[in-house]
Amino acid sequence: MSLSVFLTGLLTGLSLIVAIGAQNAFVLRQGLRGEHVLAVCLTCAVSDALLILLGVTSFGRIAQWLPWLGPGMRYAGAAFLIWYGFKSLRAALRSSEALVVGPGQKGAGLGGTLLACLAITWLNPHVYLDTVVLLGTISTRFAGSEASFAAGAVSGSFLFFFALGYGAARLRPLFARPSSWRVLEAVIALVMWAIAAKLLLGGT
Repeated sequence: MSLSVFLTGLLTGLSLIVAIGAQNAFVLRQGLRGEHVLAVCLTCAVSDALLILLGVTSFGRIAQWLPWLGPGMRYAGAAFLIWYGFKSLRAALRSSEALVVGPGQKGAGLGGTLLACLAITWLNPHVYLDTVVLLGTISTRFAGSEASFAAGAVSGSFLFFFALGYGAARLRPLFARPSSWRVLEAVIALVMWAIAAKLLLGGT
């Protein structure tokens, strides 16, 4: 294990996932609500870990075998993000008890939450760009130490998602007001649509 390569992987992984995106917005909202935080953080971190390992070990071969994968994931991801954006906008326009953080609030079930989390993660082509393509490409610079680089990048994902999910609890007093939830939902809708537009326009 090379410590310097591990730290390079850690910092590189963190720099790619810190930016606000659909996945991070979802984790933030679950953390604020206090709903299935462990399951959501673990799902995102494990998904990233699998994709990072895939990129470090197999990216070159995958691109040659499945040339249609990129366009297919782009359109599927855009469609899902557009739908999810409308869902968030509807929540932003409604002032209801469902937007209030409290012990009596009935949240979404674990199954539905994990399905949404998996869809946001695996249908987002930017996740593949960051993990499989970019990290996979960068790892080739460390011949013989790819495992150290991958371990660092995976550690960065676990560190970030759990810090985001559980750190969001500190913001709960602010989001105890329905108006704050409406603003968050509106911002999430805009983020989803911005990413979808970028995908449909072919940007990366």
